[in-house]
Amino acid sequence: METPKRIWRERSAMLLRSAPFVVGMLILIFWVLMAIIGPWIVPYGADDTDLLNTLTPPAADHWFGTDQFGRDVFSRVIVGSRDILIVAPLATLLGTLVGTVLGLVTGYARGLTDDVVSRIVEAFLALPLLILAMLVITALGASNATVIIVIGLSFGLVVGRTVRAAVLGERDLDYVAAANLRGERPAYILFVEILPNILPPILVETTVRLGYAIFTVASLSFLGLGIQPPSPDWGLSISQNYGLIGGGFWWTVLFYALAIGSLVVGVNLTADGVQSVIDA
Repeated sequence: METPKRIWRERSAMLLRSAPFVVGMLILIFWVLMAIIGPWIVPYGADDTDLLNTLTPPAADHWFGTDQFGRDVFSRVIVGSRDILIVAPLATLLGTLVGTVLGLVTGYARGLTDDVVSRIVEAFLALPLLILAMLVITALGASNATVIIVIGLSFGLVVGRTVRAAVLGERDLDYVAAANLRGERPAYILFVEILPNILPPILVETTVRLGYAIFTVASLSFLGLGIQPPSPDWGLSISQNYGLIGGGFWWTVLFYALAIGSLVVGVNLTADGVQSVIDA
């Protein structure tokens, strides 16, 4: 019989041989490094203005050109990765924690508790996430903390459904019955017996939700409801510059959009690699 340590070693080796996972992780590591050391390696300050060099196209002195205030777009793309790589992972982590607890309780309890909670979850999930987030943030005010809480709780409902389904497949197995016969408390059964056996789907769900969180944070920033100025956040920067595209100043938007796209692709490739290994 394979031990848990041996199983994890084998799966880790499979991950390292998975091309999507390796490519995705390289993209993620690049952006995480940029978020950490970016402010110290960029050629210009993210908020430094040069009114004599506004809207200059990409060139040797400004690799990605400048915006309408003469700010270096390359520097803002690099430094702008910081906020989105703080807000999106925190929102995803919150959603995973809330969803895991919710799914464990409803999947194990079943009966009236499961029915009531499931109906409430379905009612909230009937609303598109972006619309729900806009309503709540408009009511409470835009801030990073509000964005994290709104996205995290919304994702918690989705993760909860996945965890509930996994728990339903485990709760009637012999090891759970044995724990009940020993008189173990429900909390022990849920978090010590069942939770370790459903970690793979939770891990996959977390990586998938991270991609959605990045896109949602960028969308809210674009609408003025997410990360606020003077941050060089990518979604916010696109919002501030997209009106210039009609004038031919494409570089003021394109590189921010490519940064968002590359980060989401990196997360999705990582999620695909993890899913393929779990399904193997």
